[in-house]
Amino acid sequence: MRGRRTRMWQSPRSTRQSRRLRAVMTGAEAILWSMLRNRRLDDLKFRRQAPVAGAIADFACHEIRLILELDGGVHDLHGARDAARDERLRIAGYTVLRFRNADFSRNPAVVLEAIRRHAEGRRQSPHPTGSAGHLLPRGEKGPRD
Repeated sequence: MRGRRTRMWQSPRSTRQSRRLRAVMTGAEAILWSMLRNRRLDDLKFRRQAPVAGAIADFACHEIRLILELDGGVHDLHGARDAARDERLRIAGYTVLRFRNADFSRNPAVVLEAIRRHAEGRRQSPHPTGSAGHLLPRGEKGPRD
């Protein structure tokens, strides 16, 4: 299974589940979302309760391939299931960072700093011949002028 790309599309079922989860966020999730939404943290685009690789991630930033999970006490009972899910996301190319709700509530800066550390060097820089290539002066786009 290593090296194989996991399918990333949304199904009607995962869309319904994502919408339901967005409506019932925990207090810690709501606070973190207020810090991440609308590119508030270092201009990174996060999605909440987003379907990724057959799972629904609490928060996902596709640009830096990062999944954030805020876990309550119920996750103590599902360690093996969480580990299998994290492995599936890792195979799909994502890094999963898990934090306890209580730890985040005591010190949100720890989570924000972990995001920033992960983002260093992982941002995709625009390629001159890519989608913004048309904005460069003629002759600077590369070999396909």
